[in-house]
Amino acid sequence: MASFVIEGGHCLHGELVPQGAKNEALQIICATLLTPEEVKIYNIPDILDVNNLIQLLRDMGVEVNHIGVNAYSFKAENVNLDYLHSEDFMKRSASLRGSVMIVGPLVARYGFAVIPKPGGDKIGRRRLDTHFIGIQKLGADFTYSSSQHIYEITAKELKGSYMLLDEASVTGTANILMAAVLAKGSTTIYNAACEPYLQQLSKMLNKMGAKISGIGSNLLTIEGVDSLKGCKHTILPDMIEVGSFIGMAAMTGSDITLKNVSYKDLGIIPDSFRRMGVCVEQIGDDIHIPRHDTYEIETFIDGSIMTFSDAPWPGLTPDLLSVFLVVATQAKGSVLIHQKMFESRLFFVDKLIDMGAQIILCDPHRAAVIGQGRARTLKSSVMVSPDIRAGIALLIAAMSAEGTSTIHNIDQIDRGYQEIDKRLNAIGARITRL
Repeated sequence: MASFVIEGGHCLHGELVPQGAKNEALQIICATLLTPEEVKIYNIPDILDVNNLIQLLRDMGVEVNHIGVNAYSFKAENVNLDYLHSEDFMKRSASLRGSVMIVGPLVARYGFAVIPKPGGDKIGRRRLDTHFIGIQKLGADFTYSSSQHIYEITAKELKGSYMLLDEASVTGTANILMAAVLAKGSTTIYNAACEPYLQQLSKMLNKMGAKISGIGSNLLTIEGVDSLKGCKHTILPDMIEVGSFIGMAAMTGSDITLKNVSYKDLGIIPDSFRRMGVCVEQIGDDIHIPRHDTYEIETFIDGSIMTFSDAPWPGLTPDLLSVFLVVATQAKGSVLIHQKMFESRLFFVDKLIDMGAQIILCDPHRAAVIGQGRARTLKSSVMVSPDIRAGIALLIAAMSAEGTSTIHNIDQIDRGYQEIDKRLNAIGARITRL
């Protein structure tokens, strides 16, 4: 198990370029299974989750070539369906949450898919009902082996259907969308997720020959086609990394410029940090965060305590609430962090409390943070990263703390952040990888 040793109290100064979006990359790479032709993808982040998915496709028989920095070509001409029954496939796909999105493409193209109950972050229940009910409505049959924890999906022919999703699931919408593009007839998906990742996937599928309308809304209409062709696609900058760096700059009193962030695709994120009291300056397609000696959380108009809660796009992404929580610990004022989606994602706050943060964990979904306005800086600690987003929040806390901290299980951070230690050390951080 790898670890970070962080010498806290250093201000950063310089420029950072966000990596490609992890959540988009997982969807886009799975979509390459929809065509036997070559698909070239650029700005793929070099992170564990994405690299594991690429290797999984290689093992399935997809021809994968590294064609440049963060660029790959995929050609799924000869997919080995027998591999889906192998113990190696079960082990690899079970450890990767994003592997569930191979179901839609495989069922659409081959009428068959097998998937074990997927893994990923330990942040509470993450049900797959939306995925499966949607694909069932297109005509697929699901069987589940409770002893082996394996789902088997078959379909003689997929047919278009109207469906109202019970939740605006991002990966669920992506999975259903990828199945629907090759289904016979018309499919309407209401209450579809409309995050930029989904918009990017839809645009890529249309470049491949799909017929998707309503992109950017929660009502998608898909006219099925017989086959898809190859294309080229460039992944957006990762909005979660952009938000993480904004929070890191404020928390450490640093002066940082984030380059080429695709500002129009950040939604409510910059304004949410501004309500936290953080100065976020847009300069073209860049963001500049000047040095903050202090920052103060706004209240609501009636003077009541500010609340940050997650919501489907264009609301605030749940992946950034851990960052907002840790940034609030050194702000002036108080805030309620309400994590609605996952009931275990706030349990890392006990580590921040050990560092001196004033936080009340109200229940599994809500934490009240009393900001200390830098009157008392956090103290160093030894921690274990429980998931990707808590991991980056703990790293931010350690960088702002007095003394030297250690974070174990940093594989969780590496799953979502590309060479984070090297990139931050280049602008003044003191992070050692063990």
